[in-house]
Amino acid sequence: MEKETAFRGEVYKAARRIPKGKVTTYGELARLAGRPGAARAVGFFMKTNPYAPKVPCHRVVASTGALTGYSARGGLKRKRALLVREGVKFEGGRVDMGTSLWKGNGN
Repeated sequence: MEKETAFRGEVYKAARRIPKGKVTTYGELARLAGRPGAARAVGFFMKTNPYAPKVPCHRVVASTGALTGYSARGGLKRKRALLVREGVKFEGGRVDMGTSLWKGNGN
């Protein structure tokens, strides 16, 4: 359990670094937190994020750019509205990953 708690903390720490106008993926957050195969766990952590909006879980999307899982009031419609307000670009109903993807390495 202690390892899981440490991992969760690393995920939230990495998520706090996602700048406005950018998104990252569940898999990228898992990689940044030291467990590259744990994207599903990251999804659970985002779903149960007690630190929103300081930990901006709305900036985490599927690797395809699809908006998935947003447990706050308003659901995915609200998630999209928040991202649009921050300047994230969409193409065909998905985030334009070419312009809006943040990889945690300074891009």
